[in-house]
Amino acid sequence: MPENDNPKATTFRLPDPALVSRTMADVAERGQRIVTDFLKRQSATPADPDPLKIGNAFLEMTTRLMANPARLVQAQLGFWHDYLTLWQNTARRMLGDDPRPVVEDDPKDRRFKDDAWREHEVFDFIRQSYLLSARYFRHVVEGTEGLDPKTAQKVDFYTRQFVDAMSPTNFLLTNPEVLRRTAETGGENLLRGLSNLLADLERGRGQLRIRMTDDTKFKVGENIAVTPGKVVFQNDLMQLIQYSPTTETVLKRPLLIIPPWINKFYILDLRPKNSFIRWAVDQGHTVFVISWVNPDAKLAEKGFDDYMLEGPYAALDAIEKATGERHANVIGYCLGGTLLACTLAHMAAKRDTRVKSATFFTTMVDFEEAGELGVFIDEEQLAALEQKMQKLGYLEGREMATTFNMLRANDLIWSFVVNNYLMGQEPFPFDLLYWNDDSTRMPARMHSFYLRRMYQQNDLVKPGGIELAGVKLDLRKIKLPTYILSTREDHIAPWTSTYRATQIYKGPVRFVLAASGHIAGVVNPPDAGKYSHWINEELPPEPEAWFKGATELAGSWWPDWHRWVSALDRTMVPARIPGEGGLPAIEDAPGSYVKVMATD
Repeated sequence: MPENDNPKATTFRLPDPALVSRTMADVAERGQRIVTDFLKRQSATPADPDPLKIGNAFLEMTTRLMANPARLVQAQLGFWHDYLTLWQNTARRMLGDDPRPVVEDDPKDRRFKDDAWREHEVFDFIRQSYLLSARYFRHVVEGTEGLDPKTAQKVDFYTRQFVDAMSPTNFLLTNPEVLRRTAETGGENLLRGLSNLLADLERGRGQLRIRMTDDTKFKVGENIAVTPGKVVFQNDLMQLIQYSPTTETVLKRPLLIIPPWINKFYILDLRPKNSFIRWAVDQGHTVFVISWVNPDAKLAEKGFDDYMLEGPYAALDAIEKATGERHANVIGYCLGGTLLACTLAHMAAKRDTRVKSATFFTTMVDFEEAGELGVFIDEEQLAALEQKMQKLGYLEGREMATTFNMLRANDLIWSFVVNNYLMGQEPFPFDLLYWNDDSTRMPARMHSFYLRRMYQQNDLVKPGGIELAGVKLDLRKIKLPTYILSTREDHIAPWTSTYRATQIYKGPVRFVLAASGHIAGVVNPPDAGKYSHWINEELPPEPEAWFKGATELAGSWWPDWHRWVSALDRTMVPARIPGEGGLPAIEDAPGSYVKVMATD
């Protein structure tokens, strides 16, 4: 593009011939190796042409659309009217006029942050043209009549995936920022991007595994997950970590944290400045954390009841031996919270009163409205998934990670495509994204049970709907003090769904809503001064009514939780040193289980 047409002056360079030669030779060698390896594995396990089972959903949508052609024609006429207006406005801009945009992007959409998208007539036309097309696709899909809710949700979700993929920001010739970089570097950014692409294909053994962060800058136990402590117990499914105190006295009741095993526990212990675990220790809690194993085929038959018995039940037994204290406060995060709810219902039936308070972070127990994860859970997809897990004995870690990334595709997929492959830049070192990429496997039996009985059939919320270890569970028997923390922008556990637990548990319940999402809303230390939270002492049946009556407070919810849990029992005792109680230390925190990678 001519320099005087570009709102930002650009210096043009010619590519370095030696660099081009070396890069292309490297591409040829690595590309042949990647393709050979990929084809070898494909011949052993032929690929499913429709692994996500979306073909039938779109076929049904098309049939419904054709049954009402008048509505489709009306939508098309509206689209073309807006498009012609855009053409006219672009011509007027080129003549010096300043017409109002036909359509504007969301101010929160970072894809179009570069000034050229608005200052340059051509790129403004491309941007608005894309936004009009995206709006048209969504309007047509949302207006399709007669689809069952599950099919409509699937069609809407994958239409948005398509629309996001077609964004002009994702292509060299329609992204002004990439064009500028290409001119400035003489195309070296594209050569580096090609090398980055090959490296990601090598990491995924022929399948694209996008690198989100510079993973060479992090090592578990060295600069993340570094809160001092000891592993004091372990079994096939977990290691139990007891953290070293930082206060002379501690609260009498120990604190047990049950993280999800879909990801690793150190989301709560990334760095000292944002570690919930370290902060809780500093508040005078004796903190124990379950570190789940990264399972392989040997654990294929481990079920949800095994996770309950070898997880929280075994941890409570070990905590009593380590501290001499029978009672405990317990936190469950996401799937760990679902397991905690199951355990509490099981304990209620057994008249086991060791847990004196329960805290749930972003936890669903009623899965009727499970959000966009429900797109991946229908009979076709579950059957295909179970067939795959039967062969391996587990679900591959990357499959679950890809599913979660698709829920925020622009942030967790396409932004890295642009940065790594088009801009030719290395990803920024970011502890949260390192954790996000440190995926875990799922035992076949457990995962099938979880998806079918909870997500698909919503049996957990039904009294007696689920039986674990010989006990039919009834969540309404849970009568202990309960703190429920949800996040307003949660794509994984929508807060309007997690709120339903307030109408199920029979003990005193406090519901708190944090700003931001499933991770950032939880990992929000007070010193950061970020993200507000909402409180409301009333618990009306509908979440919207709760929010309408809620009060917004600045900053982190962590102090609110500490005030709540410490008020239940303020008794203090001398600090407990890991390994000096009834259980000897096995190894230093964070232990060895957490260091096992899904690729090992």
